[in-house]
Amino acid sequence: MRQKRPKGVEAAADSAKSEVNGFVYFAVAVAALGGLLFGYDTGVISGAILFIKIQFSLSSSMEEVVVSSVLVGAVAGASIGGAFTGGFGRRTMIILAGMIFTISALGTALAPTIEWLIAARVVSGIGIGIASFISPMYIAELVPAKVRGSLVAVNMLAITSGIVVAYLVDYAFSAASGGWRFMFGLAAIPSVALIIGMWWLPDSPRWLIGKSKVDQARQILQRARTGSDVEPEIADIQKSMKDQGIGGMRGLFEPSLRKPMIVGLGLAIFQQITGINTVIYYAPTIFKFAGISGTGPAILAGAGLTMVMWILHVVAIFLMDRVGRRPLLLVGVAGQIVGLAILGAAFQFQQLANFKSSVAIGGLVIYVACFAFGLGPIFWLLISEIYPLKVRGAAMSAVTVTNWALNLVVALTFLTLVGFLGHAGAFWLYGVVAIAAWVFFYFLVPETKGKTLEQIEAHWRTGRSAREV
Repeated sequence: MRQKRPKGVEAAADSAKSEVNGFVYFAVAVAALGGLLFGYDTGVISGAILFIKIQFSLSSSMEEVVVSSVLVGAVAGASIGGAFTGGFGRRTMIILAGMIFTISALGTALAPTIEWLIAARVVSGIGIGIASFISPMYIAELVPAKVRGSLVAVNMLAITSGIVVAYLVDYAFSAASGGWRFMFGLAAIPSVALIIGMWWLPDSPRWLIGKSKVDQARQILQRARTGSDVEPEIADIQKSMKDQGIGGMRGLFEPSLRKPMIVGLGLAIFQQITGINTVIYYAPTIFKFAGISGTGPAILAGAGLTMVMWILHVVAIFLMDRVGRRPLLLVGVAGQIVGLAILGAAFQFQQLANFKSSVAIGGLVIYVACFAFGLGPIFWLLISEIYPLKVRGAAMSAVTVTNWALNLVVALTFLTLVGFLGHAGAFWLYGVVAIAAWVFFYFLVPETKGKTLEQIEAHWRTGRSAREV
């Protein structure tokens, strides 16, 4: 005899435990191409800049401008994404990002002047800014709660995959005359694939319900769940929509949103000011600081470092919905502190002079590995989970703009910071910031494992602390 299904939140949680089917895997893979392009366009500059600065005779300050110009675009793109995703939907904005990536790939590859190159990199940043938060949002709103952590983390794995591919492409073209143009131009291939793939996919069912397109949402949920009864999940989403207050940017100032906004902004700030993108943007430069001679070997060493990130992201995918978000985050940030301490010591102590490159590489590997299973994927996962549907686009946009703005500051100041504090002082400063980050995360970051998005929304309305989720 068939048992009567429970109602309300319990039914939604039960429905979310159903196995993932092929449609969901396909949708996640396509949406994650946005993450791949995010990673590729972020990482490709690390090798290309070594050739660009020679071809265009760049000073250190102009080198920083070329590297960080993409971040100016990313801030603008995150703002644009937040403004339009509520009205146009997640699918349309991801397609737009794919078109922007295609234009920027061709623009950077054909750049005749440094001004053209900088402008094309700003356009690339707009695509990155849009894709960086809308791709994980789309995935989070489509997949079942039981596997949401792992499948949203696939997007972060795609970002790392893009960085790995960028380094390998950089190395492959490092001996070619004008090879940096091919490094940028190859991004057009996955960007076209993203446009085609998303063209055949539907929009987020939660966004559709928010637009009163319940029948369309029902059809999508029936495709995305192996169980046929999706009515309890739809009922919970509709109830959650009724319980929510003002939507959009104005809704971010609601009292119930104060705690999740503090959590999201804290994650965004600390992810950047602990220095991760100095490694992504300047890894070959750092390896040269450590004594690795030759452009090709320095780029290859950077590629090895990103492979470490990739492997640990795979580990994170398997652990995210088993161990939980908080344990991985706290252990990961503690490891980053250790890695930065070792990295600073490699440059500080003369006793290590004969082993400087080995010690520096060891510190970088620890730092990058711990970021890869902790703060890296968990930041993007948590901000896709902790905000109510009516303000999710605006909240994720605000947090992402903050993240990219701090990314810009770090990229613009790294070489200057090294010149002012020395190599050791710069990395130790990042280490002190990482200690502050660990304390913030311990006291304020919630555990969202196994909770539906609607359960998390309901918690904030009670006024209880983030730790009690």
